[in-house]
Amino acid sequence: MKWSDYKQQAKARGALALELYVAQSVPAKGPEDVKAALPAHLEYQAGLEAKGALAFAGPMSDETGEDMQGMGLIIYRADSLEAARALAAADPMHQSGARTFILRRWMINEGSVSLNVGLSTKSVVLS
Repeated sequence: MKWSDYKQQAKARGALALELYVAQSVPAKGPEDVKAALPAHLEYQAGLEAKGALAFAGPMSDETGEDMQGMGLIIYRADSLEAARALAAADPMHQSGARTFILRRWMINEGSVSLNVGLSTKSVVLS
């Protein structure tokens, strides 16, 4: 089935059908290369966040949930798959070759998000 057809069907049944773009970023070089690219990567991510192009990002564990292997998941807001690909390709982590990425469209149909902001405690809880 074509993506566009599925998206229309999802909207017709009342689903949100919010389209975002997910990059699974995986190490292509050693841990020292990933670590060396990290400061520029984080600065780039902060810039995307400020522009509204970054929805969520962060590291992922291995399958056991116990070890850090340098993988990350990045969720972009973009007008197209090509635009999201350009964002991912411009990431210093990917430009340096420390990581490569696989990019996919992601349609959000179900779920919920709650946000609690403590004004005096300066705490934020996202659940």
